[in-house]
Amino acid sequence: MAKDELMNYEKALEQFEVVIGLEVHVELNTNTKMFCGCRNEFGDEPNTNVCPICIGLPGSLPAVNKRAIESSISIGLALGCQIAPTGRFSRKNYFYPDLAKNFQTSQYDEPIAFEGSLEVEVPSGNTFTVAIERAHMEEDAGKLTHVGGSTGRIQGAEYSLVDYNRAGVPLVEIVTKPVYGAGAEAPELAAAYVRSIREIVKALGVSDAKMERGNVRCDANVSLRPHGQEKLGTRTETKNVNSLRSIERAVRYEIQRQAALLAKGTAIIQETRHWHEDKGATSSGRPKSDADDYRYFPEPDLVPVQPSKEWIEELRAKLPEQPAARRKRVQAEWGFADLEFRDVVNADLLDQIEETVSAGAKPQDARKWWTGELARIANSQDQNVTELPISGAQVAELAALIEAGKINDRLAREVLTYVLAGEGSPAEVVTARGLEVVSDDGALIAAIDAALAGQPDVLDAIREGRMQAAGAVIGAVMKAMKGSADAGRVRELLIEKANS
Repeated sequence: MAKDELMNYEKALEQFEVVIGLEVHVELNTNTKMFCGCRNEFGDEPNTNVCPICIGLPGSLPAVNKRAIESSISIGLALGCQIAPTGRFSRKNYFYPDLAKNFQTSQYDEPIAFEGSLEVEVPSGNTFTVAIERAHMEEDAGKLTHVGGSTGRIQGAEYSLVDYNRAGVPLVEIVTKPVYGAGAEAPELAAAYVRSIREIVKALGVSDAKMERGNVRCDANVSLRPHGQEKLGTRTETKNVNSLRSIERAVRYEIQRQAALLAKGTAIIQETRHWHEDKGATSSGRPKSDADDYRYFPEPDLVPVQPSKEWIEELRAKLPEQPAARRKRVQAEWGFADLEFRDVVNADLLDQIEETVSAGAKPQDARKWWTGELARIANSQDQNVTELPISGAQVAELAALIEAGKINDRLAREVLTYVLAGEGSPAEVVTARGLEVVSDDGALIAAIDAALAGQPDVLDAIREGRMQAAGAVIGAVMKAMKGSADAGRVRELLIEKANS
């Protein structure tokens, strides 16, 4: 992959106005696919959840999944959209190996939802209103696995395998209008917007919203224009970015890349681009097609979708709390300072901490373990902390064991490693491995005597009021007992010994 020339980010912003547009694809978690009865289940054996309908065999007839329509309407309502009284499906014609029938059943000129907006807060605390043009229903394509090469991508692969299990899975594509005025915060806004979408669909219960599985994917459009120019610049579309960090990095990269080209008088090519996480760069994909190139025409085998007003209002009544309102509420309930709460949001740990607090942990304890030791473990394994195999209830149980004095922080960190290794709950690990804090006075006194044998002057120092001298003995006892001693009780016994 050729290395692009990049302009300094601040310089790029001085010369050009940034305009972004975001297309977020949300996979719905219905039991079956969009137009057939095949299972919608991630991770099943390849090419087992397929039928004549989802691979487009001649004579097969689709039927719309009612639950998928319900979920799509709920998403539209949560985004403040109008719900169309009638909408039809169309055939979007193009060939790709993972699209067996050579067209995608989608909505074109009659989307289920349109004209909405979403308030989005970026890490600085600034808030932007993102206008939403439409949210339409469609089906997903299959999944290609590229074999050979070093990156798992098509470049350098020896061959590709196709799994049609995902073909026909229900999707909602949410398309924004051009977003102006974000300036230097455009990359952060893009990531924060996708985070908000993910929070909404998770709260609605309509998607598993796991970006690492592709349940939520973002196509990020970026264009630049000189300050004061009305005409929009030529845009590029970075396809299928599936992590918040990557969305932010991809938008920032495209700003710097396009600015360098425009500064030299080189025209931007309207094209799709691919994001390479390992290189932190985008690469050219294919020239971007316009709507006419897809030869849309109404799907002849499906009747229009016509949701009743009563059904729409029933779904509206079930809408969950908006993400922005939820964040304000839980921050107030938990008593987090702005910086503390921003760290939680930026780490995408709101759900985990809320689950931990709901299970009985103090908010600060929940924040401490998720943003501290668990985040450290995840980073060391090159994972997202939300992917670790531990629940909020287990973290709450760990905090309760500390609160009860059964373990200390050092032992708790050890317990965590065994919980993550699948050895059971924190309480089970403590019992099985004998990790409970030693508070038996006899064992502690014996360890204190052994430590004092090497530094007898400590007792005199304590008698004279120099309590810092106790630290060396306490440290020696903790080391001898491999961190399992009750440090507070060791200190008390040491003072009693000095005064006896």
